Amino acid sequence: MKSTRVTSIVILLAVIGFIIPSCHKGKKVTNVSSAGSSKSHNRGQNCMNCHKSGGEGAEGGWFQAAGTVYDSLQNNTVSSGNVYFYTGPNGKGTVKYTLQVDALGNFYTTNAMDFGTGLYPAIQGQTLTKHMVSSITTGQCNSCHGVTTGKIWVK
Repeated sequence: MKSTRVTSIVILLAVIGFIIPSCHKGKKVTNVSSAGSSKSHNRGQNCMNCHKSGGEGAEGGWFQAAGTVYDSLQNNTVSSGNVYFYTGPNGKGTVKYTLQVDALGNFYTTNAMDFGTGLYPAIQGQTLTKHMVSSITTGQCNSCHGVTTGKIWVK
């Protein structure tokens, strides 16, 4: 009788995640965009609406920075590029983080990022590098770009 009760408690704790941790508990998942990859989705949307604690995309991890990059006409996404996060404006200071743009035009990471008092993003395409003139303290790029400001674009 006592053995059955202990077994039941262990199973219950395991089911609710106290003993056997889920491999899909957000930040424990490593998910970083890479050149050529086409597993991303929802171009142009604020990725952190879902990729956050308790969000529908939490199984893909909690994104620290994410966004979408378009071509110069801003109708189609680019299929390659890099996003740099500098400590100073206009490519000054040091590059603290680099993310690759995937084949669908998205970039994202679940790796920890320290924005501190602000980082300065730059997007590098095939023939052009564009620098954001103001600093950011959050990586929710599509929460402004394409909503209240222009889309992120590059050539």
